[in-house]
Amino acid sequence: MRAMILAAGKGERMRPLTLETPKPLLQAGGRALIEHQIDKLARAGFRELVINPSWLGDKLIAALGDGARYGVSIHYSPEPEPLETAGGIRQALDTLTADNEEWFLVVNGDIWSDVDLARLQPSPGDQAVLVLTDNPPQHPQGDFHLDKNGRVHDTGQAKLTFSGISLLHRSLFENLAPGFRKLAPLLRDAMAQGRVAGVHHRGDWQDIGTPERLAHLDRQLSANGEAQAGGARP
Repeated sequence: MRAMILAAGKGERMRPLTLETPKPLLQAGGRALIEHQIDKLARAGFRELVINPSWLGDKLIAALGDGARYGVSIHYSPEPEPLETAGGIRQALDTLTADNEEWFLVVNGDIWSDVDLARLQPSPGDQAVLVLTDNPPQHPQGDFHLDKNGRVHDTGQAKLTFSGISLLHRSLFENLAPGFRKLAPLLRDAMAQGRVAGVHHRGDWQDIGTPERLAHLDRQLSANGEAQAGGARP
């Protein structure tokens, strides 16, 4: 199974940090955010990765190269303008599902978590497996409801937040025309058909969407001695 790290956003909430640096290359604990993601994927057994650079994409490609120093192979799916999540996945679909693989993992490039990626397993008939977390202060209303049978619904009490980590099936995107598309409407359609499973992650998860949250993660990683874990820095 291959994995995709979503990296096309302009990081507007991170300005001025992202005026000359693509958001995935912002550092926490002495290493780029996207390097932490690559290391976690490699440790979970993912060896073929897809990244969709856009804003200052040349800098991102130059920093990461072919992925060999991280023990992975990186394929790039450049987006001259960000295509949103579903649009970016649709553009990279053939690379993600090479060798007749129908499932792939997608991870937002601007999150931090201790989710065990290797434990995510799809079931026959499903189109998605979502990792959901407790609602953070900046998103108290949550996104989706997870029932006691592990099924995800668009409606229901006690909603949880979508973590930006998911296993997705090729069939979710095959009928999409190329171009700008959001992921949430596709997931809601699949939920209405009972084809979305979920996992409630109760461990560490952070949306690194502002300079303040980046600084918090930097302090956390430095205090935990994780600054120099994993591969080389760009």
